[in-house]
Amino acid sequence: MALTHQVPRATILLKKNINFRLAIICIAAASVGLSMAIISIAKFLLLICGLATLLFARRTSDGYKPLAGACTPTAVLLVISAFTISLFWSVAPQADALGSIAKYGKLISILLMMTLIRDQREAMYALGAFALAQVVLVTSSWALFAHLPVPWASSNMAITQYAVFSSYLDQGIISAVFAAICWHLRFLAPGRYGKHLAVFAALLSIGNVFFVLNGRSGHVVAIALLSIAIMWELPKRYRAVVVLLPFLLALVLFFSSAKVRDRLSMVKSEVQSYSTQKESTTSSGIRLNLWRRAIQTIAQHPLAGSGVGSWSTEYNRLEREQNPAHVDIQGNGNPHQEYLLWGVQLGIPGILIFLALLLSILRDTMRMETPHARAAQSALLALAVACLFNASIYDAQIGDFFCVLIGLLLALGFSKAAHQATFMPQHEQAT
Repeated sequence: MALTHQVPRATILLKKNINFRLAIICIAAASVGLSMAIISIAKFLLLICGLATLLFARRTSDGYKPLAGACTPTAVLLVISAFTISLFWSVAPQADALGSIAKYGKLISILLMMTLIRDQREAMYALGAFALAQVVLVTSSWALFAHLPVPWASSNMAITQYAVFSSYLDQGIISAVFAAICWHLRFLAPGRYGKHLAVFAALLSIGNVFFVLNGRSGHVVAIALLSIAIMWELPKRYRAVVVLLPFLLALVLFFSSAKVRDRLSMVKSEVQSYSTQKESTTSSGIRLNLWRRAIQTIAQHPLAGSGVGSWSTEYNRLEREQNPAHVDIQGNGNPHQEYLLWGVQLGIPGILIFLALLLSILRDTMRMETPHARAAQSALLALAVACLFNASIYDAQIGDFFCVLIGLLLALGFSKAAHQATFMPQHEQAT
């Protein structure tokens, strides 16, 4: 009884509330494989939980500091600060500017996951929730492909493109990343057959990307993740082959997958059409036209950009100069390329800030054990590649997926390192 009275009341309350906090973490981790409505609710709960922890929870006595020495939190705060400051010179309407800041606010999810997950056990629970939701997502897509009823499928592409909750573009990228996570963290799967089930889930997901879904971005991301996974499995003296691997995989898939072959052939014809006729009604043609306008805008405002949320305003201005009858696009649009989007809003420094964010996350992954680092680096590579063809942070759902997952993987890797440091003998810590 004496020992019980010596425990501070705040610590007891914290232990009583831990299940509620962990439940919110798991809901957030699972939500990114479900519908946008669930993601929005989970983000709100995660934010409330983070604020409550910041205001009311005292420091734990075990010395674990999840953000100590991490570069990612500083980079995230720098990004949000840069966009906020650009409000002073933004040419966008106030509603568009504030709406864009809100979109980039999802980056806070990275910090919330890193802060709220306090040990390896909690990280594993969250990872399990994430994996369970992803399995539901990929099996539902296969069921739609087999023309089986999937009552919870809410996407307008469910029947024709076999996407369950979002577009086939987003789902292709998500499933490619999940396949990589299953492969690199397969040793964490519980049970006698856990490792084999994780490998099966990886194969099920990557097969879904290449043989069921039409998203070309998903195909490219999957090829990149497969290439780096193969490279990591090779002896170091053979790893230079990674330069050729993407092309070899693309060639194999071109002849083995009708989905990949049709989509690659379509890209070729669309690009040729745009080059000869400036045809911008196709998917590739629209992207090329948007990228051209984005580069023009950056060239006109290279040092500070046009301010947060300015893409639609600038695009409409340039189009109207060439065609007075141009019908304006809606606000809060994007040029389907994250790097150029940051350049439009913040100039060349904006592109450098985005690269700094990616490099900060990469640097933090270097502190992890090899399997955890490879899982996190695969997610980061997927983000970097996806952003070449889409605004994968700015967009809803896919942006939430990357932010929550990266925060979860960083928390998992850091908690593993902290766990090892805690139980390492003192003489080993000294050395």
